[in-house]
Amino acid sequence: MHDGTLRRTTNIERVFPELASEPSSMLNWTVLDRLNAGDWFVKTDPFWTVSSLSSADVTEAGNQSVCKLTELLELVKESNTSILLKVHSVPSDHPHYSDYINITVNTVLQSGVSQHQVIWLSDHERTLVKQLAPGFQQASSVKRDAQYLKDRDVTFINLRYTEVDQEDIREYKSQNLTLNTYVVNEPWLFSVLWCAGILSITSDAPHILSRVPFPVWIMSPDEYSLIWITADLISFTVIIGIFVLQNYHTIRWRLGSIRTYNPEQIMLSAAVRRTSRDVRIMKEKLIFSEINNSMDTAEELSLCSENRYDGFANDAITPTTDAKTSAS
Repeated sequence: MHDGTLRRTTNIERVFPELASEPSSMLNWTVLDRLNAGDWFVKTDPFWTVSSLSSADVTEAGNQSVCKLTELLELVKESNTSILLKVHSVPSDHPHYSDYINITVNTVLQSGVSQHQVIWLSDHERTLVKQLAPGFQQASSVKRDAQYLKDRDVTFINLRYTEVDQEDIREYKSQNLTLNTYVVNEPWLFSVLWCAGILSITSDAPHILSRVPFPVWIMSPDEYSLIWITADLISFTVIIGIFVLQNYHTIRWRLGSIRTYNPEQIMLSAAVRRTSRDVRIMKEKLIFSEINNSMDTAEELSLCSENRYDGFANDAITPTTDAKTSAS
């Protein structure tokens, strides 16, 4: 229960509406013991697991109450597992503001759980915790230099999987530091971290990851890029081929029409697309142009005839220079 209040994960708004906005650390156990902490889980199904439960399991999950620390420690002792404790600081007006760390550590020590099974994640009062329980594994939730962590007796790092890379994993491993990543719910991501050398993960889907006995098939980035580019090229080729096959006759007809066109046909085709008024105006212009051309031709012929006659007359009347020379 990571929220600052209990509004999302309990029915406190219905049972104690006046306390719904209060910090959860300010509520005493008389209030907490009357809250239902399982009904929201069944209704919202945050990890998509409710459908896999039997009717009896759904009923049991829906009737869960707020778990005590002593109950959690008893479960750890029975299953012989480790527990990751992150104790949030309490408000300054909390009645146990000055000794809540002592109370928490003493509760753990009195439970019978071995100290090496406890991973202490809180940075607050770490020195005091090391004095009270030197066997606790000290952990950090902040990414720091490996040597810095080792100098402060930190042996466990808890980070989001997006915060670490291969170099960080090698560095922490070389300093004998255990790296835990969260939140890992997908088999492919679990496999990637497994192959990268991650020794511990936090998951909301243990029922799924427990069925992954070995890493699933993973390809390198270069192999993925090659497959991706090849698939794109094949898809592009197929699309072009389908387009050509579907439009083969149209393309062939258009190409054939272009090869058989001549300028007169193109002009006639353009004229056909014009309006009747434009065609009429063009015809009139052509007619007048032909008339003008005919008149110009007639005038030129007339002038040529006159010029030729004058030239002939001049040749007959006016003797040339050669003739005068011969006479003399």
